[in-house]
Amino acid sequence: MATKKKTSATKKVTRQQLIDMYMQYVLEHEKAPVSIYKFSKENGFTEQDFYKHFGSFEGLKSGIWTTFYQMTTDLSQKNKEYDSFSNQEKMLTFFYTFFELLTANRSYVLFSLHEDKDKLKMMQQLSPLRKKIKAFASELIEEKNDEQQLKFLKQPAVIFSEGAWLQFVFILKFWMDDNSPSFEKTDVVIEKSVRAIFDVFATTPLESVIDFGKFIWKEKMA
Repeated sequence: MATKKKTSATKKVTRQQLIDMYMQYVLEHEKAPVSIYKFSKENGFTEQDFYKHFGSFEGLKSGIWTTFYQMTTDLSQKNKEYDSFSNQEKMLTFFYTFFELLTANRSYVLFSLHEDKDKLKMMQQLSPLRKKIKAFASELIEEKNDEQQLKFLKQPAVIFSEGAWLQFVFILKFWMDDNSPSFEKTDVVIEKSVRAIFDVFATTPLESVIDFGKFIWKEKMA
């Protein structure tokens, strides 16, 4: 009489644990897992547990970026002086902190961005992050608008938020190519680009925009 094969015990997993296991798999194997079934089995949980948190590996990859965003906002707000920062200082804090997290996970981030040769797929991976960055930027400009008494001095949040997203994409590309020690050139780009975009919306852009442009030209021609 055949005996019933025992099933191996499975473990419940959290969203963060799934992210950690996926990133570890990618770094160790230098490729993404082939199937959710095999990935789940190898890590001792069920497909059902995976789907409680993500609908696909694509959703998980996007979730990693939004996790970076949430960690950035949590770390920023732990600073007791954060609420008293100007909007420009809040934006600087956001970008500095976000790219520090990316640097701490640089091997995974570079793999993830280079994995998809199709730029459209790469941008789809970043789509949820785009919404969050645009919402963050919109909140900053709306706060600034509330301080303006004259209507013509108020700035359109939609345009500002889209500018902030394009700014992020530019900094991300620069960071990917940055070979300077401790990525110090990326820090310079963050400082100059944030100052430039805020000056643009303060209608006094010329000096900072030219300064930023000179820096980028110098780096690209070096």
